[in-house]
Amino acid sequence: MSKTILITGSTDGIGLLTAKTLASMGHNVLLHGRSEKKLDKAAKEVGGNADIYAADLSHMNQVHALAAAVRQQHTHLDAIINNAGVLKVSQTQTPDGFDVRFMVNTFAPYVLTRALLPILSPQSRIVNLSSAAQAPVDLDVLHGRKQVDEMTAYAQSKLAITIWSQALAKELGDGPVVVAVNPGSLLASKMVKEGFGVEGKDLQIGADILCDAAIGETFAHATGKYFDNDRGAFSQPHAAAMDVNHSTEVMQAIEAVVAQLG
Repeated sequence: MSKTILITGSTDGIGLLTAKTLASMGHNVLLHGRSEKKLDKAAKEVGGNADIYAADLSHMNQVHALAAAVRQQHTHLDAIINNAGVLKVSQTQTPDGFDVRFMVNTFAPYVLTRALLPILSPQSRIVNLSSAAQAPVDLDVLHGRKQVDEMTAYAQSKLAITIWSQALAKELGDGPVVVAVNPGSLLASKMVKEGFGVEGKDLQIGADILCDAAIGETFAHATGKYFDNDRGAFSQPHAAAMDVNHSTEVMQAIEAVVAQLG
């Protein structure tokens, strides 16, 4: 049966390949990106009747607008793949003073997911892109009170999304399923090429695991878990994600920032 799946950051890289893979299976894919031009191009590549949504996830008002547009056009989503993420950026801080990595990689998917919960069912999936690069969260960095280098901010933001994945899974109980996934290290994405200067491994490795996480039986009862595609198995994230005190502090900080942003 055809499923309806929203993929953020789906105009290139792993997001676009995941969209093309799912569409080839007959599923209805909702594409998101910052550029209307890139979205139109991606929609043609994906084929079918792919819906497109333009929003800059570094601006919270656009995150809310994206959620509203999706809710207006769809009464049900089978999966959300929170794929959009940034590492190297020319402007490292938002106008509100927050690190762009935290805004796009952590806060935006949290707000978007919560706004879309009314059109998810217990059988739906929330797939959050984590990374092998994870580091304990410095709350001063999360709150925008301190600046760090790009890789440090990225790794902290990826631990933060892993932490909120676990917290949301616990809150929702029996569903929707919430999982955090490391799709694979150094895959051939634009981010890897820009950030590390290497071509990277076959991107299909990551697209296949995201498809499985969104619709496959492997993840049907995996809520709250972390999948490490470097190992090809469910695994433990960074030890800081399993630290109750650290996780609680991070969740309190995320909720405080989200409330501040409105």
